Amino acid sequence: MQASGKNAGLGLALVSAFAFGGSGVAAKPLIEAGLDPLHMVWLRVAGAALVLSPLAWRHRDLVLRRPLLLAGFGLVAVAGVQAFYFASLSRIPVGVALLLEYLGPALLLGYIRFVQRKPVTRGAAAGAAVAVVGLACVVEIWSGLSLDPLGVLFGLAAACCQAFYFVFADQGADGDDAPDPLGVIAYGMLVGALVMTVIARPWEMDWQVLGGQASVGGTMVPAPVLLAWVVLVATVFAYLTGVVSVRRLSPQVAGVVAFLEAVVATVLAWVLLGEYLSTWQIVGGGLVLGGAFIAQPSRPAPPVPPVPPVVGGPALLDRETTTA
Repeated sequence: MQASGKNAGLGLALVSAFAFGGSGVAAKPLIEAGLDPLHMVWLRVAGAALVLSPLAWRHRDLVLRRPLLLAGFGLVAVAGVQAFYFASLSRIPVGVALLLEYLGPALLLGYIRFVQRKPVTRGAAAGAAVAVVGLACVVEIWSGLSLDPLGVLFGLAAACCQAFYFVFADQGADGDDAPDPLGVIAYGMLVGALVMTVIARPWEMDWQVLGGQASVGGTMVPAPVLLAWVVLVATVFAYLTGVVSVRRLSPQVAGVVAFLEAVVATVLAWVLLGEYLSTWQIVGGGLVLGGAFIAQPSRPAPPVPPVPPVVGGPALLDRETTTA
């Protein structure tokens, strides 16, 4: 049963990584068509909050049961990651900003080991290290560095927020009163949408972009179709499968598998947007896959409770032997 649950968790983590990774190829054409990046983030989060609002009503008891969890998930795991990443992107190269953000799973291992004081398996640590090297190849970090200190700080803040996404997703998963992940995500999106409304100021958005078309690899696609993909697949579906996978695996293992998002994003950009992969990017993708494979079987086994001694056991054995 545990093996099947773990395999299902790995499958969900992979599906989530593919869904998250597909957001860029749909969002970038909208941004190139004239949509501000922060407005794109607001549409993504607000649209997901609208879709998940019935779930929020269904799990409204969570507001009283787990208010801090809901607030933390919305502020950090939803709004924080998006806002800090785009702030970093505005000051440093895209590749460097992406690498900094995806240091989150590596930072997560440090949080688990030194803050929560829980054991971290060697496999998970080795997998994270290999995946970080692979990600550096995927984004080709050496291709051009113009490191602005504030941009680096924003990138590290995005990484910390991403690390806490896995922490919040696993919060309370082992207890009898574990919060339903559907409710956590629904309220997280609602909180994130409120925060992003203040940051992005959507009333200044060029709404006409959403009524037109955007070019995806030379093919004109209606903007509402691209927006629907970003909201329904790359946000709602991705978050749902991601949180459930964390609960079936562990934050540290699911965090390393999340490195695949960068690989998926790069491959899709190659196929759909004509952004071709270099040799180093292909090598890096292989390293990321290898890191995820190394970390996958590395969840610590639960401690086996000691078996209480049977009263009279040795004497009974002696008697049975003598009788025989």
